Amino acid sequence: MSGNSDEATAPGADWDALAASFDDEPDHGLRDADVRRAWAARLASWLPRRPGDVLDLGCGTGSLSLLAAEQGHRVTGVDLSPAMVELARAKLAGRDAVFLAGDAAAPPVGEQRFDAVLVRHVLWTLPDPGRALRHWRQLLRPSGRLVLVEGVWGSVAPVGIPADRLTALLGPLAGQARVERLSDDPSLWGKEVTDERYAVVATYE
Repeated sequence: MSGNSDEATAPGADWDALAASFDDEPDHGLRDADVRRAWAARLASWLPRRPGDVLDLGCGTGSLSLLAAEQGHRVTGVDLSPAMVELARAKLAGRDAVFLAGDAAAPPVGEQRFDAVLVRHVLWTLPDPGRALRHWRQLLRPSGRLVLVEGVWGSVAPVGIPADRLTALLGPLAGQARVERLSDDPSLWGKEVTDERYAVVATYE
């Protein structure tokens, strides 16, 4: 359920219909070796150093899930689109990963808790991002972290969530949040970009 690199896709998009071509975007499929390396390095710096349980919400076809699994983590991926979930299962076949069809805002994980919740280009599409963040915080184990990759896309009618708004929403959750600018690293996107793209890593005791 990630947003498109050039023009963010509307929250009501038909993700099942988009699934087959989803990985064509450089930062979705990570087929380019340089783009893949760039995301792997960032992910390694954001996720816990020790292998743990990672919940990838709005996982799409599982490209970030695969990087996390390659770094030793056990991954649970959730996406609203059954077609995306099937592609993710195929991509991570044989790895320590489970993929579920469900709502990223209220993932169907029961009482399971995680060392990290990873969410890329999803929060801005949700009707109540503050509520989603509070729920995701409850899914963390002690010393867990939220890894949120977001941005603002488009110049005529921008969509997305600015970094300052996201950090304000995180404020009541009483963690330590740091913002990492991603716009000026073309290796992540396969090209130069001019819009606002960033990651927030919020850690909790």
